[in-house]
Amino acid sequence: MLGLGEKPKADATLIKDGTEASFMADVIEASREVPVIVDFWATWCGPCKTLGPMLESAVTAAKGKVRMVKIDVDQNQRIAAQLRIQSIPTVYAFWQGQPVDGFQGAVPASELKAFIDRVSALAGDGGLAEALKAAEEMLAEGAAVDAAETFAAILGEEPENAAAYGGLIRAHLALSNFDQAEGLIAAAPDKVAKSKELDAARAQLELAKLAANAGPEAELRAAVEADPDDHQARYDLAAALLAAGNAKEAVDQLLELFRRNREWNDGAAKAQLFTIFDALKPQDPIVLAGRRKLSSMIFA
Repeated sequence: MLGLGEKPKADATLIKDGTEASFMADVIEASREVPVIVDFWATWCGPCKTLGPMLESAVTAAKGKVRMVKIDVDQNQRIAAQLRIQSIPTVYAFWQGQPVDGFQGAVPASELKAFIDRVSALAGDGGLAEALKAAEEMLAEGAAVDAAETFAAILGEEPENAAAYGGLIRAHLALSNFDQAEGLIAAAPDKVAKSKELDAARAQLELAKLAANAGPEAELRAAVEADPDDHQARYDLAAALLAAGNAKEAVDQLLELFRRNREWNDGAAKAQLFTIFDALKPQDPIVLAGRRKLSSMIFA
């Protein structure tokens, strides 16, 4: 029975205090079996006192899909220095012996849950992670029908798997099944509907429709060369380039259109750029370079 004001102890199999001596076993080796979240904190850190219990609660709720190790940076300065911890709280997620995700500072409960969900999914469940990887490879190699079947099978096991749901939509887009893709987006479960994967799928559907109606690339390019201020031709050329799979030049053309007349057609160039950025992966070099160039124009 707990005494007055005494808190229940965390499950020692899921949450433990770590040291430099135990870091290899508790984090590096353990992460080869299940993702491990490392909370770098200190007794004098106010935000740490808020984040720590929230993390413990979220890890406990994950029911073994992720573990947590707490590292006091004052007591374990060498580890903190090796991982370049510059401020606390800092949280890293380790998987297969490597840091794969993380954040600094206290974050809202919603972001914390999304982080835990994301990390928990790394290990998969009943082979679903491997199936997802295989489906993505099929899609990348052009085997869209096989990919769609695999994504659908994953959803049969886990109906709210956002990665599989988004993948199924992308597979239908690759097959030009726009109606099916649109129907899946409309019917998405609430949990999936609010995911980044579905946001990306919506953007990809919008781009796919635009690309399907794109004009001949050669003619549009000639029109732009003949009159660089033919904004509609440049906008349509970007769509044709997307249809041809040339996202980089499409972004370049839209950036040039924005540079020439950012207000044209109610800011269509900027809106289309954001749609492309949403459709691609956040760390795609095209996205990173495009966002940087657009920001420099906006704030010039």
